[in-house]
Amino acid sequence: MIPIVSVVGKSDSGKTTLVEKIVRELTARGHLVATVKHDAHSFEIDHPGKDSWRHKQSGARMTVISSPSKLALVADTEHDYSLAEIRDAFISGVDIIISEGYKRESHPKIEVFRSEIHRELLCKDDENLVAIAGDPPISPEDIPVFDLNDAGPLCDFLENRFRLASSNTTDTG
Repeated sequence: MIPIVSVVGKSDSGKTTLVEKIVRELTARGHLVATVKHDAHSFEIDHPGKDSWRHKQSGARMTVISSPSKLALVADTEHDYSLAEIRDAFISGVDIIISEGYKRESHPKIEVFRSEIHRELLCKDDENLVAIAGDPPISPEDIPVFDLNDAGPLCDFLENRFRLASSNTTDTG
């Protein structure tokens, strides 16, 4: 089963920036990474007037946009999908999934914390909190704290915790 790690934190704490750093670092190490961004509001990935938008507007429940280098799926949903549902239905062929958001789900979490913006941890009592990136005034016992600006040690932690083996098939010997 593909492990899922959620990067969580309060608004404007730097979650997206940290996700970018983690993805770059893990990818550079040969890992295949998928990301999932949770949006509590409705969103559009296509634009009015485009063919796929017109397909959806005409009543299609699901529309797939495909090109030689990308594929996107737009589907109506009955509920807000959990990370596990998204993983099981749509994600394969990767070593790890890094999500941004989903703070209420029971997957391992890395909280982004910046003391100049916030007073206390969002997940201080969450048993799924596995790491903190930032500068909390007090860290819960046994929760490692990593520098928000250096993804290397945090990625070392992720590799060890989730036993990530590189998907890079290049023979080095």
